[in-house]
Amino acid sequence: MRLSRFILAPGLFLLAALLSVLAAWISIGVIERSSQEMVKEALVLQGHEWVAVETDGLQVFLSGIAPSEGERFRALSVAGTRVDAERLIDQMDVVAAAAITPPRFSVEILRNDAGISLIGLIPADSDRRALTRQVARIAGDTHVTDLLETADYPVPSRWDKALEYAIDALAKLPRSKISVDAQRVAVTAISDSAVQKRRWETELASDKPGGLNLTLDISAPRPVITPFTLRFLIEDGTARFDACSAHTEQGREMILAAAAVAGMESGAPCTLGLGVPSPEWPQAVALGIEAVSELGGGSLTLSDADVTLIAPDTTPQASFDKIAAELEADLPAPFSLHAVLPEPVRIDGTGGGGDGPPEFVATRSPEGLVQLRGRLSDETQRAAAESFARARFGVDNVYAATRLDTGLPRGWSNRVLVALDVLGYLDNGAVVVQPEVVDLRGKTGDPDASAEISRLLSEKLGEAEDFRVNVEYVETLDPEQAGPSPEECVDSINAILSETKITFAPSSSDIDTAAREVIDAIVEVMDGCADVPMEIAGYTDSQGRESMNQALSQSRAQAVLNALLARRVLTENLVAHGYGEADPIADNETEEGREANRRIEFHLIVPEETAEGESPSITEEDAPAETATGEAPAEASSDEPTAGDSTDAPTDTQEGAEDQ
Repeated sequence: MRLSRFILAPGLFLLAALLSVLAAWISIGVIERSSQEMVKEALVLQGHEWVAVETDGLQVFLSGIAPSEGERFRALSVAGTRVDAERLIDQMDVVAAAAITPPRFSVEILRNDAGISLIGLIPADSDRRALTRQVARIAGDTHVTDLLETADYPVPSRWDKALEYAIDALAKLPRSKISVDAQRVAVTAISDSAVQKRRWETELASDKPGGLNLTLDISAPRPVITPFTLRFLIEDGTARFDACSAHTEQGREMILAAAAVAGMESGAPCTLGLGVPSPEWPQAVALGIEAVSELGGGSLTLSDADVTLIAPDTTPQASFDKIAAELEADLPAPFSLHAVLPEPVRIDGTGGGGDGPPEFVATRSPEGLVQLRGRLSDETQRAAAESFARARFGVDNVYAATRLDTGLPRGWSNRVLVALDVLGYLDNGAVVVQPEVVDLRGKTGDPDASAEISRLLSEKLGEAEDFRVNVEYVETLDPEQAGPSPEECVDSINAILSETKITFAPSSSDIDTAAREVIDAIVEVMDGCADVPMEIAGYTDSQGRESMNQALSQSRAQAVLNALLARRVLTENLVAHGYGEADPIADNETEEGREANRRIEFHLIVPEETAEGESPSITEEDAPAETATGEAPAEASSDEPTAGDSTDAPTDTQEGAEDQ
C-alpha cells in the first residue's frame, strides 16, 4: 500500500510535465505560424513580394534580394510593425551596384566676332593651361569665356587628337560652332564665299585624324543679286550659261534640267541668291531655254522680269515669229519679252576703219596696259572715256589712239563707258563696241566674272540689246588660289620669330614647351607655302668651341624641322642647316648681343645662274645675316630661357659644353 503511493505521486508529476511540454510545443507552433503569416501579409501589402519569411521558434528570418538598400530597410521596418524588432533576423541581400560609368567628355566651342566660348566637361588630366593659351591666341583681342569643368576619370582614347583637331579647325573658322568628343567632331561654320567654303571643306577633310568621325556643315551666305540675272546661249552648237541665278534648290534643278535638254553638259554652276522678281522665275527660264533650243542657237537674257531673246541672224523670219509668239504667250504674268532677230554682225576689231560698222575697241594686256582705239563722237566723249579708263586701270597704264566721228548713233558714249567698265573684270582681253552689239573676250582669275559682266551689261545697256561674253576662267590668275609669294612666306615666318623666339632646353636641342605656340603660328603660315623651298637656319653666340656650336645649331634647326613634320607640314621643300657662331647680328661681348645671336631664321632657297647657264637651287649662304628680301633677320627677346642662356663664359676646359 505504501509502495503504490510512492509510485503514483512521481507518475502524476511526470504526466503533468509531459502535458506542459506538449502545450508549450503547440503554443510555439501557433506563434510561429501566426508570426510568419502576419509578417508575410504585411510585406506583400507594401509591395515587398521579393522577401521570403521563415520562423524558428520566436525568431523571424527575412531573406531575399532587395532592389536597393532603401528597399531592404523599408522591408525590415514593415516586418517590425508585426513582431518585435528583437525577433527579426535580417538575412536580406542587396543587388550589387553597377560600376560607375565614366561621364561623356565633350566640349562645345563657339566663335564669333565677340570672342570664343568653351563649354563642357574635360578629363582632369587634360592640359587645360595649354588649351587656354591656344584659344587665347586664336581669339586675339576678343574675349574668351571658359566654362569648362573637369572630372577625374581616365582620358578616353583619341580624346587628345580630337581636341587638337578641333582647335586647329577653330583657328580657320572665324564664325563657327565646334562640338568635340572622343569619337566625333561636328563643325558648323559660315564662310564668306563659295570658294572659301570649298577650301575649308577640303582642308578640314584632309587634316582629319584617322578613326575620327567628322561632320561638316559649312554654309556660304546667299548673295543679293541685283538685277536678278540669267544668260543662256547656244553658239556653234555648244550650250552654256554666262550667268545663272536661282532662288531655291528646286528652281535650280529645274533650270539645269532644261539646259541639259537643250544640250548643255552637266556641272554648270548656278548661284542661289536673293532678289528673285517672281517665284515663277524657274518656269520662265525653262521656257526661254526651250525657245533658244528650238531656234537652234542665240541667247536668252533675263534681267529681273525683262526677258530678251536674240535669235541667230540666219533664222528664217517665219520661224522666229512663231517661236517668239509662243514664248510670249507662255511666260508667266510678271515677265515681258523682247525678241530680236538681228542683222548679220561682223566683228573684226579694227576700230571701224573699213567698210563695216563703226567700232570702239579697248584691249588690256597681261601686264595691265590698256589701249583705246576706234571712234568717239566728240571731244567731250573722248575726255570722258580717257578719264574713266585712267581711273579704272591707272593713269600710266592707258594709251589712247581714238578718232572723232560725229555720225555715231545715240547712246554710243554709254556703250563705251560700260564696255570699259566690264573690261576691268578681265586680267587680259578686249571689248568691241558696235551699234548693234558689244563683244567681250578674254581671261580672268575671277570665277564669278562672267556672271557679273552679263549682269552689268544687261542692266546698263538696256532691254533688247545684244551683247556677247566669251570669258575664260584661269585658275592661276585667281588670287584666292595663287597664295602668298615665296618672299611673303619667308617674311611672314621671320615676323613671327621677331616677336617670340623658338626656345630650347639648356645644352639641348629639345624645344621648350613654351615654344609650342610659336611652332603652331609657323604651321599656319606653312599651310599656304608648302611649295616654297626654304632653309631653317640655326645660329649660336661665340661662347664655347666653334665645332660644338655648329653641331648644336644644326641639331636645333633639325629639331624645328621635325616639329613641323610632326604637325603634318609637308617638309620636302625644307632643309635644316646649322651655322654655329657665324654671321652674328649683334655684339657677342654683351649678354644682350649674345641673346640676339642665339636664333632660328628661315631663308628662301633661290636659284642662281651659273657660268654655264645652269640654275641650281642654293641657299643664301653668302648672306645668311639677311633674309631673301634683303632685310635684317628677325631679332627676338623672351623672358624664357633661350639657346645659350648662361651666367658665366665657359672656360677652356668646358670646351663649349655650356648652352649656346
